[in-house]
Amino acid sequence: MAGPPGAVRPPPSFSAPNLPSMGAPGQANSQGSGQFLPPGGVGGGPQGPGYGPPARFPAYSGPPPPSGVFPPPPSGRPSFSSPPPGPQFGATPQQGVSGGQHNPMPQSPTSASTPPPPLYHSLNPPPPQFGAPPSSQGFYNGPPTTPMPMPGQYGDGQAGAYGHPPPAGSYGGNYHQVQGLVEDFQSLALVPVMGSPDSTVDPSTLPRPLDGAEDVKPVGNLGCHPRYLRLTTNAMPNAHSLVSRWHLPLGVVTNPLAEAPPGEEVPVVNFVGTIVRCRRCRAYINAYVMFTDRGRRWRCNVCALLNEVPVEYFSPLDENGRRQDADERPELSSGSVEYVAPTEYMVRPPMPPVYFFLIDVSLSAVKSGMVKVAADTIKATLDKLPGFPRTQIGFITFDSTLHFYNLKSSLTQPQMMVVADLEDPFLPLPDELLVNLSESRTVVEALLDSLPSMFENNLNIESALGPALKATLMVMSQLGGKLLVFQSTLPSLGFGRLKLRGDDPRMYGTEKEHLLRGTEEQFFYKQMAADFSKFQIGVNIYAFSERYTDLASLGVLVKYTGGQVCYYPAFQAPLHGEKFSYDLARDLSRETAWEAVMRIRCGKGIRFSSFHGHFMLRSSDLMALPAVDCDKAFAMQLQLEDALLSTQTVLFQLALVYTSSTGERRIRVHTMATPVVNELSELYRAADVGAIVSLMSRLAVEKTLQSKLEDSRQATQRRVVRSLREYRNLFSAQNRTSNRLIYPESLRLLPLYTLGILKNMALRGGFGDCSPDERSAMGFELTTMSIPRLLKLLYPSLLRLDEYLIQGPKVEGLAGLPSPLALSSEKLDPRGAYLLNDGLRFVLWLGKVLPAEFVKGLLGPEAACIADFSKFALVEQESAVSKRLLSALDSLRQSCPAAYQLPSVVRQGEQPREGTLMLSNLVEDRTAGASGYVDFVVQIYRQVSQTA
Repeated sequence: MAGPPGAVRPPPSFSAPNLPSMGAPGQANSQGSGQFLPPGGVGGGPQGPGYGPPARFPAYSGPPPPSGVFPPPPSGRPSFSSPPPGPQFGATPQQGVSGGQHNPMPQSPTSASTPPPPLYHSLNPPPPQFGAPPSSQGFYNGPPTTPMPMPGQYGDGQAGAYGHPPPAGSYGGNYHQVQGLVEDFQSLALVPVMGSPDSTVDPSTLPRPLDGAEDVKPVGNLGCHPRYLRLTTNAMPNAHSLVSRWHLPLGVVTNPLAEAPPGEEVPVVNFVGTIVRCRRCRAYINAYVMFTDRGRRWRCNVCALLNEVPVEYFSPLDENGRRQDADERPELSSGSVEYVAPTEYMVRPPMPPVYFFLIDVSLSAVKSGMVKVAADTIKATLDKLPGFPRTQIGFITFDSTLHFYNLKSSLTQPQMMVVADLEDPFLPLPDELLVNLSESRTVVEALLDSLPSMFENNLNIESALGPALKATLMVMSQLGGKLLVFQSTLPSLGFGRLKLRGDDPRMYGTEKEHLLRGTEEQFFYKQMAADFSKFQIGVNIYAFSERYTDLASLGVLVKYTGGQVCYYPAFQAPLHGEKFSYDLARDLSRETAWEAVMRIRCGKGIRFSSFHGHFMLRSSDLMALPAVDCDKAFAMQLQLEDALLSTQTVLFQLALVYTSSTGERRIRVHTMATPVVNELSELYRAADVGAIVSLMSRLAVEKTLQSKLEDSRQATQRRVVRSLREYRNLFSAQNRTSNRLIYPESLRLLPLYTLGILKNMALRGGFGDCSPDERSAMGFELTTMSIPRLLKLLYPSLLRLDEYLIQGPKVEGLAGLPSPLALSSEKLDPRGAYLLNDGLRFVLWLGKVLPAEFVKGLLGPEAACIADFSKFALVEQESAVSKRLLSALDSLRQSCPAAYQLPSVVRQGEQPREGTLMLSNLVEDRTAGASGYVDFVVQIYRQVSQTA
């Protein structure tokens, strides 16, 4: 790749049909059973006084909480005190590796046969006084626990198998030492409501992600960074019984080309001979393998086969059984590595990067300014297209006819050729429609300069998208590449014409509701997607229509080719052109992996049962990705094949084989290992809430394509309830206090993020809540989002800016911004100005009693008289507050470059925009048909407390 070696240069599923049944090659991108709800009933663990830890476990003996933290409860009111602190969770020490071999794999903890309730340490907040504001004092969590070192894991204090010291603050490779087998329990107390038999929760005690982005550390010192690969729990269950009691999704989420900070790029390895792989399962050699026979053999940690070390790869072992050249070989010391692939990894010579533009030039596209913004942005980005001087480029425009452009380098001006035959489209000049950019640069720029004026008087309202796609396939089939489709109206002519279905209120709540979100054209777009994937063509769609465009049907092209949908409803260039231009420029300039395939391998006894994302599944586990980039994430669900796993650790290895823009065939490999456990409590302790939420949101979106929205919402909530109920049952009966929702520290944010999923545009409400196209576009977005971006979308940040803008920041950049607030309307002061950021857009909310001078300085002198800000574009003013605001917005955008957050200004009381843009994103508030955060927690508590 360009840039630092092996690095992705910074720029800067839906449930699919079975394509083979339609005669298309490959399979859809949600494969396997992958049931949304785990089989089996809602299990409850053994209960009763006899259920608890063995007597040999020592009791927690930490110091008591500081005196005077909480006042005693008022007389006559019950005290919901904590149950007695639980014991520490011990384990039998593991024996060190002997015989001159050191095992770098994370070992499984040895658990007691009866799972003791892990330690939890929280005291109740004081019951709120009537009429008093909620207390900001949270629970006292007790003193920090000191991890208990586990002898034998690293040779009783020695270095690991490859000389790495035990990692600090990580999980997996140093499982025992980090965790010390002490679980952190948290709980929320329900307090009485004055004058009511019901109970509620003090809002100030609810957990929130207000400390910035989550800090997820690598799994051990040998595993890949979590930005590339994350498990929903960093401990693998050893039996089906544990999986059925877990209830949450079990799987992985991967972003194989994620951008890395400077200095942390994936190292590149160029083998002199062939790449060292297992001869049976084809896993790549990695940092976890063990060498034997004085370095002449290595044991595969996926299938356990003993492989010969190639002569040219041989290195003697030191006295600890470690290869002497381990530190010099990235594949033996790093969890992520990128190989330069030899010729045997090439089906054909690497193709040059190809960018083909299919542009709607009908009346609505021209009048909205879309054509001009697209042409100007493409021209401005030509120098940034990867792959110079090999890059190829081409154009087709369409309305009721198809317009081809001869861009031969010998011409001074492009030649346009019109094809009106939509039933049998043909290429008028097959060899001159796709040209080398460096050779035809002058002709390409001339076309882009003249394109807006060529169609400025076009009154044609028809769209022949289907025939245009057929013609594009003929042009691109030899090389493949990336196809960018700009669509401004519903396809109405020729192949693939669609009907104006709209949103039918009579279908909501019925068994046919999901048809509103399905594809209307049952064959054409699926077959086109299969053909595009076959010829290594990735499709990205930019949709702009003010009216219904049927993105559910058009999005099939994206779903099977690794692409994305960018939706700009009611697009107008003066208002939305800035965002469209940024998104398009990033799409064109970010480093792309071409003609890629991806496979993930795992240890014996485990297999991947379903795959979720945008790709075509060629075989049971091989994903075809014609064009993939750093902004695309994928998820896979796991399933145990064996009744009982016999290994102590499980290895996961993802391999992405692709062509770089410079023409090199590369193999990017991410490897991580996780211990196998036999206790449910250890699954909870090792849970990764971000990965769980990411996989759970994908499953929820897919379910909306097969059933009602309400069914998907209920199924998502049931997962959480059943999991927390199972966790509650780990306590002995006397420790299951009433009026307390108990949850593991690792999942403290799960109820909040679950509420965010239920309130997301892809799942919330019903008829009239949002348009079908908006719902479909958000579904495609959720299916490909990385974990950090998804969590930001589910719980946006809310900042109060008026004082910050007036006084100025004490520190420049993000560090100088105010602390985020809880997403509740109670935090909105009519005298303040607030910024909501969900990673996709900014919403600037202005209180109705803000000083007029402040508003004028921020928005301009005419702002005080504006009643409707829907047509208002935020531009920089001469005032200091305006300059500070735009500087703050730029800092926030740089922290999340995947999408451009366009600011929308909303005045308090401006309806319906305030409700649509601002209030609907206040996740903690109660909305029509959806609970608030407090009510949701109480609802979960009641469902958890019900007997199974």
